Amino acid sequence: MGNERKTVFLVDDNVTNLTLGKNALAGGRYNVFTLNSGERLFKMLEKNIPDIILLDVEMPEMDGYDVIKALKANEKTAHIPVIFLTAKTDGESEYTGLTLGAIDYITKPFTPSLLLKRLEVHLLIESQRKELETYNENLQKMVNEKTETVVELKNAILKTMAEMVDCRDDATGGHIERTQGYLGILVDAMRKRGIYEEEIAQWDINLLVQSAQLHDLGKISIKDNILQKPGKLTPEEFEVIKAHTAFGERIIDKIKVKGAEQEFLNHAKVLISSHHERWDGTGYPLGLRGLEIPLPGRLMAIADVYDALVSERPYKDAFTHDAAVAIILDGRETHFDPVLVDLFLEITDEFKAISQTANTDDDEL
Repeated sequence: MGNERKTVFLVDDNVTNLTLGKNALAGGRYNVFTLNSGERLFKMLEKNIPDIILLDVEMPEMDGYDVIKALKANEKTAHIPVIFLTAKTDGESEYTGLTLGAIDYITKPFTPSLLLKRLEVHLLIESQRKELETYNENLQKMVNEKTETVVELKNAILKTMAEMVDCRDDATGGHIERTQGYLGILVDAMRKRGIYEEEIAQWDINLLVQSAQLHDLGKISIKDNILQKPGKLTPEEFEVIKAHTAFGERIIDKIKVKGAEQEFLNHAKVLISSHHERWDGTGYPLGLRGLEIPLPGRLMAIADVYDALVSERPYKDAFTHDAAVAIILDGRETHFDPVLVDLFLEITDEFKAISQTANTDDDEL
């Protein structure tokens, strides 16, 4: 227990017992406070919390059982160890006291040396419990910090991978970050309005939005002379562009084999494979139609197309926000899920705010 003086509250309505108990304990090792009732104990507890309480069972008005019930019911005092001191020797009384939360049960009259030894043992146990609790808290903190570091490293690597693709394909930069923002706005709006609520209830939304970083991962396989071509693509060149979805899926599958975070990668794979599908079935790579297209892909289609429209690219000037909204509205029931287009029309100002911030940032560069 070290040299630290422990504080003991001795509670008994009998003055003789209080005197004997204090004389037995006050040998320099403990700070002993004597209290002749449960009421006085609780007044004392308002200002001081002891290391342990020695509590008589048979007291008028508020007996020891009532006292321990009140102690354990209060978060501030529930942790204080309680030893019952009592003249009762029947097993039922001892069982009752232990059931209510006492750590020991010492019968009176007690031998001072025995009381000291029992008290020493219980205070040592309590001290070790607190040390173990502190150790576990510190260990958990270290684990959390380590986990946070690993997650930050993973996110940094993923972001770097995504930005490598972004820089090759997007003259203005920031496409990945903006489409993440648009996707988050759409999902949040769906959640608030109860749209496709059963399906989105199954998602980890944070992971879904994070995984949007990788939706164009497969473009890393496309040569610059095609990816950055200023003019119209030939049919052969467009087929090469379309292959980026399959290439992106293969990359994700290879990462999944290594045992990486599966849910995150599953979201990424869905976005990669389905964000170029069209509601009318004329999209790629599978020509899915309507609700056959996974919902994340239908959401990403709107986010991706909007950003492509309002951004300057090697092959076109940027459209205005209003023009982009009109084009997406025109694609209702052909390119895009009509329910999601209607939702998009309600929140276009939030899309505009992101695109304007991006344009401001570009001007400052």
